[in-house]
Amino acid sequence: MGRFPRSILFLAATMALHNAYSAEVNVCAAASLTDVMKEIAAAYEKQSGDKIMFNFAASSLLARQITEGAPADIFFSADETKMDDLEKAGLIVPETRRDLLSNSLVIVVPNDSKLTIASPDELITKAQKIAISDPRAVPAGIYTKEYLSSLGLWEKLESKMVPTENVRAALAAVESGNVDAGFVYKTDANISKRVKVAFGVPVEKGPAIRYPVATGGSTSGRVTRVSTKSFPGQRRRANGQATAKPNGKISNVLSAHTASVKRTICHSTSVGHMR
Repeated sequence: MGRFPRSILFLAATMALHNAYSAEVNVCAAASLTDVMKEIAAAYEKQSGDKIMFNFAASSLLARQITEGAPADIFFSADETKMDDLEKAGLIVPETRRDLLSNSLVIVVPNDSKLTIASPDELITKAQKIAISDPRAVPAGIYTKEYLSSLGLWEKLESKMVPTENVRAALAAVESGNVDAGFVYKTDANISKRVKVAFGVPVEKGPAIRYPVATGGSTSGRVTRVSTKSFPGQRRRANGQATAKPNGKISNVLSAHTASVKRTICHSTSVGHMR
């Protein structure tokens, strides 16, 4: 993972305008964003003094937790449907919602594997066990099933599938050699030194994988209203050489949200003194 000098400069400049109050921000994010979010947060916390509390999991699990009352100041989902559900339930602020990132699917194999895959149909004869995120609930698994079904391969390969809790678990299964191959996001494959990409699903033939982000409608008794109008309008596709490009956008989300939280704290304090 590369460095993020522009993101750090952005944070330094933005947070210099904020008041002295620090904020704790609860961020629920899809498991596939673990590495990039942690790296951004490290730089962000150093510059701002704020504390980022992460909850990484499958988007479906995160959405269920938020529905049940788990704190979520910011929600990064790998599934637009889950974000739709939360919006209908009034658990996000609709005007802050943006499709911030995109991704694609790849088939990975262990680094020492001699398995070659020119097309997904070769998995029928070349693989015995294939790791996949749970296709009943986890976005990466749902996307994989959708893709294989479009090729008429799902029913032929379903018996070989080894469902996992999330995309990182599918990646770990391949890394350990417990399966012959696995379907993961391209960004996940890029961060692992123990797997290699055997086949990349062409963007134009695969499912549209977008990562919507929004701020929570109500957390810890305070309602947040965060403007995301400063986000660049065009999306960037996350890939091997461009993984770091969306970091400025993610930093922008964190900066905007904490600024709002701090304003809320200041306002509450001022009202308290006036009473």
